[in-house]
Amino acid sequence: MALVRSLLGAKNILGAATSKRAASASPPKGFLAVYVGEIQKKRYVVPISYLSQPSFQALLNKSEEEFGFNHPMGGLTIPCPEDTFIAVTSRLQ
Repeated sequence: MALVRSLLGAKNILGAATSKRAASASPPKGFLAVYVGEIQKKRYVVPISYLSQPSFQALLNKSEEEFGFNHPMGGLTIPCPEDTFIAVTSRLQ
């Protein structure tokens, strides 16, 4: 039950974009857009404070090692499974 509550909280904080309008909008101040997924990328808006978290940095470093600095979507691209991203970020709250 706590895991479900944690994952639901993570989805709310992450603010997954579901419309074209939301996907093209700039993130609010203090947040940044990241695109997550192995094949089809989904846009999430996360607090910039995540950048200082060791587990989020590890996720970014792994992406850099495998894919370099290519970010064609206009935001950070993290080519990992979406559930992995949600599991990592749900622990950052």
